[in-house]
Amino acid sequence: MRKILIIFAVAAISLTLQAQRPIAYHSHNDYDRTVPFWEAYSQHCTSIEADVFLKDGEILVAHNLKDLKADRSLRTMYIEPIVKVFRENGGKMWKGSGDQLQLMVDLKTGESLPGVIALAEEFPDVFCSQNGVKIVITGDRPDPEDFDKWPSWLWFDGDFTDGKLQYTPDQLARIAMISTDFRKFARHWNGKGRMIKPEMEAVTRAIETAHAAGKPIRFWDAPEGTTAYFTLQRLGVDIFNTDYPAKCALFFSDWTNKNFRMGRHAVQAGVTGTKKLDKATRDFQGFQNEKMQLDKGIEVYTPTYRNDGSSKKVKNVIFLIGDGMGLNQILSGAYANGRDLSMLRMKNMGLQFYNPHDDFIGDSASGGSALATGEMSWTRHIASNEDGSVEYPSLSDYFHAQGKAVGVVTLGDMADATPSVFYAHTAERDSIDKVTRYLATNKTLDLLAGSGTDYFEDPREDGFDLMNAIKANGFNYTHDALSVSSIPGRVICADQRMGAYARQETLSFLADITKESIAKLQNSSKKGFFLMVEGAKIDYAGHSDCLPASIIETLSFDLAVAEALKFADSNGETLVVVTADHETGGLTILDGDLETGHVLAIYNSDDHTPLALPVFAYGPGSQEFKGTYMNYDIARAIKRIVKK
Repeated sequence: MRKILIIFAVAAISLTLQAQRPIAYHSHNDYDRTVPFWEAYSQHCTSIEADVFLKDGEILVAHNLKDLKADRSLRTMYIEPIVKVFRENGGKMWKGSGDQLQLMVDLKTGESLPGVIALAEEFPDVFCSQNGVKIVITGDRPDPEDFDKWPSWLWFDGDFTDGKLQYTPDQLARIAMISTDFRKFARHWNGKGRMIKPEMEAVTRAIETAHAAGKPIRFWDAPEGTTAYFTLQRLGVDIFNTDYPAKCALFFSDWTNKNFRMGRHAVQAGVTGTKKLDKATRDFQGFQNEKMQLDKGIEVYTPTYRNDGSSKKVKNVIFLIGDGMGLNQILSGAYANGRDLSMLRMKNMGLQFYNPHDDFIGDSASGGSALATGEMSWTRHIASNEDGSVEYPSLSDYFHAQGKAVGVVTLGDMADATPSVFYAHTAERDSIDKVTRYLATNKTLDLLAGSGTDYFEDPREDGFDLMNAIKANGFNYTHDALSVSSIPGRVICADQRMGAYARQETLSFLADITKESIAKLQNSSKKGFFLMVEGAKIDYAGHSDCLPASIIETLSFDLAVAEALKFADSNGETLVVVTADHETGGLTILDGDLETGHVLAIYNSDDHTPLALPVFAYGPGSQEFKGTYMNYDIARAIKRIVKK
């Protein structure tokens, strides 16, 4: 029964760590750091190691006798700084955290131990109390049968003997953790790729043996690096032995936002948000971590391919843009969803570059403008030339001139860059007042839907009333995006639900709006329609370094893609194009599990990157999107196909 309780306690501790920090860090040979103790402390290393010798009555810190220096003592380098921090924080090592520090003292000679004890006993409140700092003795430590001869507050480091933990229950009670040579179990693995099966099994057995005894485990002489970090953590190592505390801590920091797993699991409470958005989206409050979970994956639609790539006349175009959605955002969603998405079932694919005139890296304004107008743009510009004096006509204008209905739908703010490039023109994307005033005169849109009720309901400083202006321009106004097909005439819908992040309860919201918008536009013109649908918050997730949000927003977007494909199959005259305006975050997938829908990935930036973007096309003329090209070629290809 006691063994079961110990295992349960270890599991509970592990679950807590998973929600916060998935592994503890041991600063190996900490005295070799540029700033001993303080560097490890700043990285929240809960275990810090110092090798010591006794010389002339002083406990000095060094790896070898020849390196001993009088000013590098255990007192000055570790004991005094620890006492200072512990007392300043009211009996804690870190503010806001109950994590306990252990100072591992590696005795190079056993004669040092009485001096270490005497030094610690000068500060009994810090080192000799149950909730204080643990001093753990390793190296030339006493034999286990002599543990009880030393002060009860003193801990010892444990190890395997012939692959077993050969301690009595009383001796085991004095063991703080199991520290063992990794090379006893895995002689060949260098931290790259996968361990060979026998070594993987040996390492796993060692971990299970330590856990069965209720003890955390640390491997010394284990490789370091990205693969080593996540492999040993996944196997259940409790304390990672590191010579690079900052690198190790950075990798494991904000762990729940680097991992997604299908189904319910432990997450860190709170909100993951960003202050790096532009003016139209600065009110976004962030992603609530507890909501970034899904019970199950999404259903994927398999197209009929009946008219895919045919020369049939195109009557309708559905253009879906995943804001910030690069290839790895798509693949992360696919891996979480059993390696499958509706967009990945589209057979005609290409690759687009999106470098603007004035920079190597584009933004939603320049990328969106190129997609909308077929012209290379400038960063922050909305469908205009460099100084804003020339308005570039968009696909909205092109299709309206053909007598087709035009719709623009975004799961974000309707005045943000990507939707606004289809109806407005300005040299600065943050000129929100100018962008929204275009709605007072716009004649091309039959439907505009997104969040942004304040544009219509809040008075402006100059007295301009946009609500009255859009009504005078022939628009009807609604708050309900799911009712637009029942509202006659031209419609502007400001639905605040469209500005909220996707979660399990609202995962199909964009798909439902897409279906509703298609029905609306079908009824608006017998000549066909053009519909742009944006998945806005894949980009927000990238700016926030939040992988779970990215996956959920991508799955939400893919459900909308499925609705477009279903309509294309039922209609036979519809071209569907799916792409992005730019990539956000430089997302890199590191590990995963297809059975559990687990994905481990890290963002390498909190901003846009120049990574090339996939383009998927389906329906008549879709073969025109194969190959590699610039982003502005997409709008040109759409026009070319429709003209045939």
